[in-house]
Amino acid sequence: MAEGDLGQGPLDRDLGFGSVVSGQSRARLLNRDGSFNVERDGLNFFTSLSPYHSLLTMSWPHFLGLVVLGYLGVNLLFAGAYYACGPGALSGAPTGNRFLQCFFFSVQTFATIGYGKLTPEGLAPNLVVTLESLFGLLGFALATGVLFARVSRPTARIVFSEKALIAPYRGITAFEFRIVNGRSSQLIDVAVSVLFSSFKPDGKARAFEPLALERQKVAFFPLAWTVVHPIDPSSPIFGMSYEDLLEIDAEFLVLLTGFDETFSQNVHTRSSYKADEIVWGARFVNLFNPPRDGILSIDVSRLDEYDRVPLVSALPAPGDPRAADPSRPRPLEPEELASPLALPGERFG
Repeated sequence: MAEGDLGQGPLDRDLGFGSVVSGQSRARLLNRDGSFNVERDGLNFFTSLSPYHSLLTMSWPHFLGLVVLGYLGVNLLFAGAYYACGPGALSGAPTGNRFLQCFFFSVQTFATIGYGKLTPEGLAPNLVVTLESLFGLLGFALATGVLFARVSRPTARIVFSEKALIAPYRGITAFEFRIVNGRSSQLIDVAVSVLFSSFKPDGKARAFEPLALERQKVAFFPLAWTVVHPIDPSSPIFGMSYEDLLEIDAEFLVLLTGFDETFSQNVHTRSSYKADEIVWGARFVNLFNPPRDGILSIDVSRLDEYDRVPLVSALPAPGDPRAADPSRPRPLEPEELASPLALPGERFG
């Protein structure tokens, strides 16, 4: 059995976080941006060194800042080499700050500009020019290649609703969140899976259970999609309250995959919702705009908006005698409508 396998059957197996993280960590496993909330220490520097991967995955501000710093650093280095060659290394230089003259001559050489006013004199300066011209050709080729790889790398930009909801659904309730494609490109064969992660009653290990969805796959994804998990008696969260979800450190892990027509490649994205990111007793507002000339459109700015609604609960409160018959949904009592899942100072209904 693989390391991290909890040995409890297919629904309870660890998903790759390891048994220690699954059994001890109370932090969220998956951040909202899709990154994993773990760290790896102790790797040898050269083993963990991956400059190409880092250049591809770092943010655009960091990448552009690194390019600018590298460009300035290289020219400062070669300016120092020209300066070390002596006062007569560059002919045609006007009087003034000699280091600045060396720096700007390095810029012209590195970028193969060559205005012709400054020329190297002697063996040492010409050797430095030879080395810098080679370095410049390789540097610009590498920078261009990495830039192209960054802009051509297929990625999904799926926008998730800020909150997930416990909403009325066909006489019961459902766990819901909403997604929309953040790019103008078209995605097809989009599939989503949701896993419910929670600590077992003994608090020693996590259980990972897939949630049955109303619809797990759509052929086209031109507008928005409300992902729905009906909370019926077969649901692992049936009968749980907000406090129960907090106690077991519940987390809903979301994985979405699809085929991007622009790149002709599969793309994927991840996110998650914790118990305190769920609003109980609400329904998402309608995204659709009034039709214009028969064309459908949505207002993505309303993706996170929802209305409070009375809730028919499939989650009976602990000790509620009506919970004995789980097939009978019931309205929430007034005191239950003040669940902490509501916004501060507000009540459902």
